[in-house]
Amino acid sequence: MAATETLTAERILEATEEVLRRYGPAKATVVDVARVLGVSHGSVYRHFRTKAALREAVTERWLERTILALRPYVEAGGPADRRLTDWLTALFSLKRKKAGGDPELMATFQVLIGENSAVVDRHEQHLIEQIAGILRDGHREGLFTIREPDVPTTARAVFHATDRFHNPAHAADWSAPDAEQAFTAVVSLVQRALRA
Repeated sequence: MAATETLTAERILEATEEVLRRYGPAKATVVDVARVLGVSHGSVYRHFRTKAALREAVTERWLERTILALRPYVEAGGPADRRLTDWLTALFSLKRKKAGGDPELMATFQVLIGENSAVVDRHEQHLIEQIAGILRDGHREGLFTIREPDVPTTARAVFHATDRFHNPAHAADWSAPDAEQAFTAVVSLVQRALRA
């Protein structure tokens, strides 16, 4: 890091991700992060009080990318049923891309996610709220027969019904020859249930 560059939380998180990719979660240290940045480990601790806080922040940052990538499907125009299918398809695609594109980093984040259950719970709640937004639109449009008070519960049910296609515990199944067909069948079933 050049002397004129300001050390920010964002730069520390970028460096932490690089260190985690290089060494894995068991061997990555705050000293390694500081070395990448060209600063003392005390400088890193001024932004993140503990190693656990740093690991939690990098996990949250990684998960936030998914939320941001899916937001356009919630905010887009068009029929809610199509947007829900597009949202679920995008989530599956994002998860498969992460698992297949950078398996070492995905394995690292599997460990970090296991350490940060509160971060994961918040992430899942954000995703469920995005589904709920689409379902509310579908209710208003007359596409979905769910009642307004049932939207949060139904959104959670949709999230859990599609778990096989976004929960990293199932990542090994995502490249199976029938994965697309199974995904399409589940989404079709969810859509029919929302109209029933």
